[in-house]
Amino acid sequence: MEVPNRAKWMKDVLPEDHKYLTFLKKVARHEFRKNGFKRISTPVLEKKELFVKSIWEGTDVVDKEMFEIIDKKWRSLVMRPECTAWVMRAYINADLQSEPQPVYLYYMEPQFRYDRPQKWRYREFYQIWAEAIWESDPVLDALLILRWYMILNKVGLEWDFKIKLNSIWNSKEREKYREALRDFYENKRWVLCKDCQRRMDWNILRLLDCKNEDCQILKAQAPQITKFFKKASKEHYAKVKEYLEIMEVPYEEDHTLVRWLDYYCHSVWEYVSASTTSQNAFWWGGRYDGLAEAIGNKKEIPAVWFALWAERIIEAIQEKWLKIKDKDKISLYFIQLWEEAKKLVLPLAIKARAKWVNTQASLGSPSLKTQLKKANRLNAKYVAIVGIMEARNGVAQVKDMEAWTQEEVKLENLLDYIIEKIWEENLDFYSPSRDWIIEEKTEIEDNKKPEE
Repeated sequence: MEVPNRAKWMKDVLPEDHKYLTFLKKVARHEFRKNGFKRISTPVLEKKELFVKSIWEGTDVVDKEMFEIIDKKWRSLVMRPECTAWVMRAYINADLQSEPQPVYLYYMEPQFRYDRPQKWRYREFYQIWAEAIWESDPVLDALLILRWYMILNKVGLEWDFKIKLNSIWNSKEREKYREALRDFYENKRWVLCKDCQRRMDWNILRLLDCKNEDCQILKAQAPQITKFFKKASKEHYAKVKEYLEIMEVPYEEDHTLVRWLDYYCHSVWEYVSASTTSQNAFWWGGRYDGLAEAIGNKKEIPAVWFALWAERIIEAIQEKWLKIKDKDKISLYFIQLWEEAKKLVLPLAIKARAKWVNTQASLGSPSLKTQLKKANRLNAKYVAIVGIMEARNGVAQVKDMEAWTQEEVKLENLLDYIIEKIWEENLDFYSPSRDWIIEEKTEIEDNKKPEE
């Protein structure tokens, strides 16, 4: 009987990959927290109607890419393909409108799409999102662009991307532009790829997203969106650009950049790789004031968001040969030989961890040679060897695995010896218990009346 393979186009996130993912999450979380964003998590499963109801109906996500589950009561649930609708639903359900506005939220969650796999995107993929809800001021658009600009700089990708920016007004203003596109493409339908021929009938703006070479050539000749700007949209767009220039965030305008769902409006942007590869987008963002009303709220709620594919960022970091510090590196590795030595090593290993030394102890009873090989593969800095004679004499043979020297040290002095050798900066001082808040309680005697 063979062990089953993992499901097709899913991916195991192995320890080496997690090192980069954890680094990216820490950088993003630090940037969010110091700028007032709070973390939110939503369920993996939601009612299908959240997406179909006037938002995604007729889109590739609903028609082809959604993981749908029918539960035991024949209700249709879907696995989360994106987070924006999820978070807006949570914002409304939890009455976050009573909180100080705007509400700044971020989330770091896996998403699921039955999509055509790409080099850096499987059918389960990790995204980091941020939202600013209940504010229409264009400064929010610029500030969210700035947040990701700062994050990319801090993960070592300062010169590897550029920001593309556009405005798509609101849904009413876009209708005239759609009509102009239909007139332009109608007698050129036969040149379009099959996907774009289908898209013409339900959302012609999707033609501007196509990467097909023939479609790209036509797109360059199509009517420009800037010719259809109205006064309010022009002002909003101008202010976003002005704020970006004040904050010294570089960008370039791309008037073919669109979002094709009706609830999007005004600013849209992408961070794209400076390389010439076809799959070059790092992340996307934009304003979506119409989403709340689209999912059933009585009125619009102004909001702006952005999202990134974590796997794409990690790939870009690795392509630059940037290495992440290994905080799990073993400073002290215990080798024990026979039962008597093991009984001394176990409490010493516990004490070493209590003194912030990253420690691991060999288990079982393999040979000294086998245990040294394991310590070497783990890149342990120091190895403390305790055999029968060492246990009886209260000493350990301490081997420096880098200098390949050895010294005998008394067990009672071993931890101080190691700490002096590895220096304080290599100690692991993290302790989750430091986050606890312990409030002092004052007791009132049963028979004591409060003062009037």
